[in-house]
Amino acid sequence: MDELKKVLVNASTSRLSLAKVLEDICRRLFDCYGPQHWWPADEPFEVMVGAILTQSTAWTNVEKAIRNLKEARVLSPSSLRSLEPEELAGLIKPSGYYNVKAKKLKALVEWLEKYNDDLGGAFTLGTERLRGDLLKVYGIGEETADSILLYAAEKPVFVIDAYTWRIIDRIGITPAERSYAGYQRLFMDNFPHNTGRFNEYHALFVQHGKTTCRKHPVCQPCCLQEVCQFGFSSNIRETRYPHAKTL
Repeated sequence: MDELKKVLVNASTSRLSLAKVLEDICRRLFDCYGPQHWWPADEPFEVMVGAILTQSTAWTNVEKAIRNLKEARVLSPSSLRSLEPEELAGLIKPSGYYNVKAKKLKALVEWLEKYNDDLGGAFTLGTERLRGDLLKVYGIGEETADSILLYAAEKPVFVIDAYTWRIIDRIGITPAERSYAGYQRLFMDNFPHNTGRFNEYHALFVQHGKTTCRKHPVCQPCCLQEVCQFGFSSNIRETRYPHAKTL
């Protein structure tokens, strides 16, 4: 424990030490929350649709939109391609920003058409090539592309989202380059590239960000408090000033 705290305080952390810290963080999260069984979907195309629908909304809203698509029997590339934009927007309305997201889904299925809607064929592309291809599709940014790569194509790519960004910053191991790529390298450079592990670890960060390390964090109890600079300082504040509000 003392060794981990020293690593967190030391700005010149070695890669080996940083790898140990990240592994300890993920072990604590797993011990706290258990396996997450994420992404909840019946098949890869549903993951791709969900990755777009989940932009700027809660997952419960995505579930409603996907349920609508399933009940209308249109959750396939060819079926979405045949829908009028207004009809598609109406079906995915629960996910919010439905007109824009309808355009994004249309762009996705148009992209898939060049692979004859064969996801297996598209997913045989190398990770970097497939990622670059996805990023050219309207409405697909880095997080959405990486979610598709990890959860649909089963490529070993670590997904960075607002929860991961926030938790890493509060722990005190913010990368020198404060960008999506910088945070992603933090994990990619310090973990073996394993799809199952990246899947579980990302899902655990999301769960922790939703339940504990929220915008207004619940530092007591928190499974990461002992290795978190923000949590450690929060504990000091609450001990010395029990009536003070958490920042």
